[in-house]
Amino acid sequence: MKQWVVSLIFLVLVGCGGGGGGSSAPSGPAAGSGSGSAPTSPTPSEPSAEDYEAAAVMLDLATFGVTGESLEVAAKIGPDDWLDEQFDTPPSYHLPIVYRYGSEYGYDVLNGAIPPALYRRFAFFERAFTAPDQLRQLTAYALSQILVVSDSGALGVNPVGLSSYYDTLLEHSFGNYRDLLLAVTLHPSMGFFLSHVNNAKTDTAANTFPDENYAREVMQLFSIGLYELNADGSQKRDVQGNPIATYDNEDIQEFAKIFTGLAYDSTNREPQFGRNQPVFALPMVMFNEYHEPGEKHLLNGQIVSDGQTGLEDIDDAIDNLFNHPNVGPFVGRQLIQRLVTSNPSPEYIARISAVFADNGEGVRGDMKAVVRAILTDEEIADASRVREPFRRYLAAGRALNIAPAEGYKYGVTGYIVQNLTGQMVLTAPSVFNFYSPFYRPQGGMGLISPEMQITTEDTAIGVTNVMANLVYGDAPMATHPELSPVALNLEPLVDLVDNEDVFFDQLDRLFFAGNMSDFTRTVLSEAMAELSSSPNEEKVKLSLYLSLISPEQAVFGGVQ
Repeated sequence: MKQWVVSLIFLVLVGCGGGGGGSSAPSGPAAGSGSGSAPTSPTPSEPSAEDYEAAAVMLDLATFGVTGESLEVAAKIGPDDWLDEQFDTPPSYHLPIVYRYGSEYGYDVLNGAIPPALYRRFAFFERAFTAPDQLRQLTAYALSQILVVSDSGALGVNPVGLSSYYDTLLEHSFGNYRDLLLAVTLHPSMGFFLSHVNNAKTDTAANTFPDENYAREVMQLFSIGLYELNADGSQKRDVQGNPIATYDNEDIQEFAKIFTGLAYDSTNREPQFGRNQPVFALPMVMFNEYHEPGEKHLLNGQIVSDGQTGLEDIDDAIDNLFNHPNVGPFVGRQLIQRLVTSNPSPEYIARISAVFADNGEGVRGDMKAVVRAILTDEEIADASRVREPFRRYLAAGRALNIAPAEGYKYGVTGYIVQNLTGQMVLTAPSVFNFYSPFYRPQGGMGLISPEMQITTEDTAIGVTNVMANLVYGDAPMATHPELSPVALNLEPLVDLVDNEDVFFDQLDRLFFAGNMSDFTRTVLSEAMAELSSSPNEEKVKLSLYLSLISPEQAVFGGVQ
């Protein structure tokens, strides 16, 4: 059996790598292909095959994974109404879950039944699998890869720091980018990660100067990037044809003065500058006596006047960056990459830049308008993107109805997927994320594919092992032993397996966004035939495993 499965996997890999068959047109639940029954005309209340296809694409792009239930809803109401519902759905925050675990299991790092650091992981997986505001959760995830903090130092052991930061991203996902940039600047997790908490003014006697770390990254990574951009994301050039830098070292030094004087707030005593006991749930507070005095020179000739408070200086600096023409194309391009396609055309970037500059009502930086424009752009029809292993893991769990075997606690730690694929939310190795948005793999015909930067021999095999454990393991996703394991519910698929066309259509919508090729269908069909005398659940498991490790499933838009 094992040898036979391996042979099938080989056939899938070789077949798809060699071109395989073309993509088949997805069909509705009663519209079988091949030897199935003749399609029936849908009644007005029944979604058509095209409705299911459009819903599968939207859910694949805009959620942590397609579920059977969400597919039915989105197919019935249509992608536009589904988007409206998502924008109107209140945020599902992570901190309440962290506090729920803290209330039950305490915060004793050494002797507690559960290490408190795991609470933020439990919260993330519970929200990813069950939260109704999937688009907001996914947008926050995309932002977490642009405005990066990671689980280093105190952030790795304090359960509040990273969940509080993620909640900040959730709160502003559909708000204004200017407010998001300010909230991130004042968040103590960012202050700790990029060292602008307890960052004091110049002290010439002690030969100390303002820390430049955040000043550099807020420009390079969070707002404007290294070079002046046109609205379509292309670089502006000087008369010699060289790219034009957006800032220099003097600008970094000036912005470093801006971000002085911030320290942790406190819940039970007077806050104090220099105190290193972090309070991650409250924004940092300003101590003007430690803030750099004097005027500061910002970008494009703007000067911050002497005599302002520290927070007034920060407000001016955030406005200066937010209103830079680069922000629309720089941030918009990365959001397109995270949500839709790795290689957006200049026209696609320009359309999103235009929405960032003006949402149609004269508002700049309206994230709701930007996200809507990204997810409804005409270029989605030709989009292609390597799926991140971490999101493939989440999508498989959602599609297969993963839930606690007992009770309500999703005690998923994420260590399996992190160890085998190198990815787990908020664990990037540096502020530069897991990969560069400009990464071009060798042999990739010059195309950008950021996710390929973390695709190695080890992680490629690691993904297959993750999926094998998910489908065949006794514990589909590792949970803390103090908590109930999680289990899959395959019954909805087992109920379909006797009608092969309908079953494959559902796999196509759940995992391939309607791009499963005829070749892959043939491989799955032949695999099912080999198990003709086996229980239906075994047929489902084998089909799932082959689907989840196939090259087509690894790429949104299908393998070309």
